Amino acid sequence: MTNNFVEELRWRGLLHDAMPGTEEQLNKEVTSAYIGFDPTADSLHIGGLVPIIILKHFQQFGHKPIALVGGATGMIGDPSGKSNERNLLDEEALTKNVNGIKGQLSKFLDFTSGADNAAELVNNYDWMKELSFLDFARDIGKHITVNYMMAKDSVKNRLNAESNEGMSFTEFTYQLIQGYDFLHLYNEKNCLLQMGGSDQWGNITTGTELIRRKVQGKAYAITCTLITKADGTKFGKSEGGNVWLDPERTSPYKFYQYWLNSSDEDAEKYIKIFTFLDKETIEKLIEEHKEQPHLRLLQKTIGNEVTTMVHSKEALENAIKASNILFGKSTSADLKGVDEKTFLDVFEGVPQAEISRTDLEEGIDIIAALNEKSGFLKSNGEARRALKENSIAINKEKVKDDYTLSVNDLIADKFVLLQRGKKNYFLLSVV
Repeated sequence: MTNNFVEELRWRGLLHDAMPGTEEQLNKEVTSAYIGFDPTADSLHIGGLVPIIILKHFQQFGHKPIALVGGATGMIGDPSGKSNERNLLDEEALTKNVNGIKGQLSKFLDFTSGADNAAELVNNYDWMKELSFLDFARDIGKHITVNYMMAKDSVKNRLNAESNEGMSFTEFTYQLIQGYDFLHLYNEKNCLLQMGGSDQWGNITTGTELIRRKVQGKAYAITCTLITKADGTKFGKSEGGNVWLDPERTSPYKFYQYWLNSSDEDAEKYIKIFTFLDKETIEKLIEEHKEQPHLRLLQKTIGNEVTTMVHSKEALENAIKASNILFGKSTSADLKGVDEKTFLDVFEGVPQAEISRTDLEEGIDIIAALNEKSGFLKSNGEARRALKENSIAINKEKVKDDYTLSVNDLIADKFVLLQRGKKNYFLLSVV
């Protein structure tokens, strides 16, 4: 191997820790590694992009990535970094979630080319479902002592004097079950490395220890930095909740806006972590950004790269078009080119009123539309003054006092956008 995967993670700010000998192993030969994905929902959110990107780098460096979807471990819930026990999912919900995540992973990794290092997708439920409790206790449990398990931070933090929750036996066994996954993949797939977030170090090293004790094997561990925001708020959450990879949960417009709204400090980190641009390109972009930060070059570049990677080039173009509706110059034609979900995302929180389709088919006088039919303006007199000032626009185009609203003004066959001045918006919704 001529390229250094660990060094790539290091300069991108992704490397948190690596077990001694890991870098040498990866530089010596093509190696298989896995990362586990937790099926608590049928979509990953943007925090889940980090392990996907790490596996993609791993594959690009010639190694073989294995993505493990935790159909079995998802039934229990990982206590790492958690202050209380999670709700357990039933089998039907888990199956739906596993299938959703499988579909997302296949967008990023090469599973089908037939190359020696083509990615593999596995589900730990496939090998855990036939394993009895007695077999597990006898063949696996005897190799790891309770003392060893109690020393892990994920256990200690839940058992300390300040924790009121304690820890169930179910959660306590989680690290053993994850360790067994590593042992299984070591035996069946010659998988020598497990990677994960820095909060996974305890679980991963239980696996390397199990491999050492059970089969006298040598396995390795890499953990990546957990992504934080400079202002202390949680990465991957917006005011509306989690930012998801699924466009049905988070529209490409909102997804794009999340990156665009990054602080300068965060953007310098994110461009290394979330894009595949090379070091020279990134350093040049950072320098250009520092010279003219108001242009938000880093944020726009991240938004462009990540939205295209997760959604598509077309989705990015639509997101930019939608962004220009509020923040740039756009036309009625631009508005009518936006789908209903994106349109509602753009104008989230804008006051609305309902009008009947029949009224619109017959035509609504502009003054009635501004006052009586909507309540947007307080009186007919105010509506006339605003029209005289040339400050009223319908769907971003200025209108006079003789204008009549009709079905031709509908956006997504449902909305008409009223506007006074630059920033005062109001939506008419047809019922």
